Amino acid sequence: MSEYDVDVVIAVHSAQRPIERAVSSVITATRASVRAIVVAHNIDPDEIRAQLGRFADHPDVLLLGLRDGIPSPAGPMNHGLDAATARYVALLGSDDEFSPGALDAWLELAEAAGATTVLARIDRQLAGPDPLPPTRRRRIRDLDAVKDRLAYRSAPLGLISRERFGSLRFTPGLGSGEDLEFTAVLWFTGANIAYARTSPGYFVHEDGDDRVTFAARPVADDFAFLDAISEAAWFDRLDRAQRQALGIKTLRMHVFDAILLRLRSPEGLAAHRAELRAVVDRIERMAPGSVALLSRADRAVLDALDETDIDHERVLALLSARWGRSPQALLPRNPLLALHRQGPYRTLRATVA
Repeated sequence: MSEYDVDVVIAVHSAQRPIERAVSSVITATRASVRAIVVAHNIDPDEIRAQLGRFADHPDVLLLGLRDGIPSPAGPMNHGLDAATARYVALLGSDDEFSPGALDAWLELAEAAGATTVLARIDRQLAGPDPLPPTRRRRIRDLDAVKDRLAYRSAPLGLISRERFGSLRFTPGLGSGEDLEFTAVLWFTGANIAYARTSPGYFVHEDGDDRVTFAARPVADDFAFLDAISEAAWFDRLDRAQRQALGIKTLRMHVFDAILLRLRSPEGLAAHRAELRAVVDRIERMAPGSVALLSRADRAVLDALDETDIDHERVLALLSARWGRSPQALLPRNPLLALHRQGPYRTLRATVA
């Protein structure tokens, strides 16, 4: 038995990150027995130790080093998970912090609900509370991957049971999307999933300027996570509704972001249209019926990919129209799908409930 209730893994790749603040939020405002596992990634651990301040030699702080030469957060996070021994693990970005009492509240909920995973409420420094995932109203216990659209939570923030998921790891080598197969396993194979929506949360600081996730990548690299998902045994066991819940989220949250990024690239959207269209077609094969659940505005953007001469200003206007409250943004082309659980109307309504 471990002496710790929770091991918190914090990967850090730069001596400029406020690592002392992150570690302090783990150690100083928690009653439960917790440990911070800090992984210095492709940097001398002594440089990070110097930034830990009063926690440099703290008995509940374990500082590890990992040099793999790969600019992916998967490596250091997996290294920290390998070292974890507590009943639960939690993940924390080196820029971010836990609100006081958060770990205690999540642990209490996990034990009361018998949950394999507890989702944290996410509070963003600039944007405020994160409305995702768009769950059923006020739902706290026994969340369902389909009914509560859990796939919209791409980051595994909260508590994870090591008894159930002790061998689960991030997809190695990816610069983006390394956590998407990881979180899908939590949502689609977990049990008694809980959401600490009214408890102290995970606070995201948005003042960091070198977060790995923001770097531009080729389209194929952006969607390499689809390989990990499609080849997994758990994915083969998903039914149609589960596949659609995962597919529609991937289209809405990842494909359209990729289109916007290429629209703003020096070479323009046309240079990437074949790759982007191939990604859409692949998602539809993996999750049949997902494209039909997109809004009319979404479909108009996809149609623009097939145009001979792509008008960048028009595509940008179409992308902006996706976020409105017009029928184009709220209804799919097939009126029979207007009230589908994964359709745009019910999904958007759940984000503002």
